[in-house]
Amino acid sequence: MITPIYAAILALFYVWLSMRVIQMRQKARVSLGEGNSKQLLRRLRIHGNFAEYVPFALLLILLVELSEMPDWNVHALGGLLIVSRTLHFIGLSREKDVNAFRVLGMVGTFTVLLLGALACLVPDFF
Repeated sequence: MITPIYAAILALFYVWLSMRVIQMRQKARVSLGEGNSKQLLRRLRIHGNFAEYVPFALLLILLVELSEMPDWNVHALGGLLIVSRTLHFIGLSREKDVNAFRVLGMVGTFTVLLLGALACLVPDFF
């Protein structure tokens, strides 16, 4: 199976994002919420956005794989998801809230979701 490879890589990424939030909570001395810390809010949203999109994208990738689509389709979706989430992280980590990295990260994430959905709805899509 291919999807577990991408799930594992993304799980490690998620743990790292979680640790960054914990570290910033300690630094800002905030145990709940963002405590008016822009840095903590930024890290919380990076972490939260990841948690909102990645599980559903992985589910669709798994369904594509279980549909016995060619392996390259699964690798393309998984690779695009990793690149997209990395770009999104870079983009949201910058001072300028709207930038090319963030936009490309979300466009890539939405592309994975849309292609995964289409592959599930239209068996001969790929």
